[in-house]
Amino acid sequence: MSKHVFKRAGFLAATVGIAGLLSAGVASAHVTANVYGPQPSKGGYGAIFFRVPNEEKDAGTVKVEITVKPEYALSSVRAKPVPGWKAEVVKSKLPAPVTTASGTQITEAVSKVSWTAEPGTKIAAGSTEFQEFQISAGQFPTNVDAIEFPATQTYENGKVVEWNQPTPASGEEPEHPAPTVKLAEKTADGHGGGHGTDAKASEESHAASSSSDNTARWLGGAGLVVGALGLGVGAGATLRARRATAVSGKSDTEGK
Repeated sequence: MSKHVFKRAGFLAATVGIAGLLSAGVASAHVTANVYGPQPSKGGYGAIFFRVPNEEKDAGTVKVEITVKPEYALSSVRAKPVPGWKAEVVKSKLPAPVTTASGTQITEAVSKVSWTAEPGTKIAAGSTEFQEFQISAGQFPTNVDAIEFPATQTYENGKVVEWNQPTPASGEEPEHPAPTVKLAEKTADGHGGGHGTDAKASEESHAASSSSDNTARWLGGAGLVVGALGLGVGAGATLRARRATAVSGKSDTEGK
């Protein structure tokens, strides 16, 4: 086999290895708001899962705080307990009364939801772990197509990261996007989702989503292994090509 074939093989193997490593990269580590199952509807209720990854290499996340805008007037928000984390739901008086889709006038609504890590608990440093914090909330507003939940992430070293930038109409994601949930239109009967109906469906779908996430993580790990093997094969092929070239050159010299 000629030295050109060896060089070509080495180049192709190295390219495959690098592509494998890049394709297996970890997804953008943003705080996101997720819904599993039917999308919450305007004027309805639903469960929202805030997924919090860790971006600091040397510090873990010890507190997550979600801000609820006063114009949403969410009077009912419940936080699902998470082992090792203390949840707190804070209500505040609204600047002006808000009338909900059902005709109820709201003067006080939830303004903050936070989860604080207890001693010995944190989202570990690095990008290999995440935690999900769930709320069940409503009634959602009827005059917007999506609701934003600006989030504050606090690390054990004191660093605070704000996830509060709205996504522009162009759809280009900002550096620190605010967790956002789209709202579906009201159902045919003119009402939003019933109390707990959307939330229950969302929770039931979460198990399936978690399973898919685990599969994706396994595939990502497999991609890293394949990429590393590709780089190894490429390096080996390159070395063999160099040796073959050296031997060929030596033989040519001796022949002369």
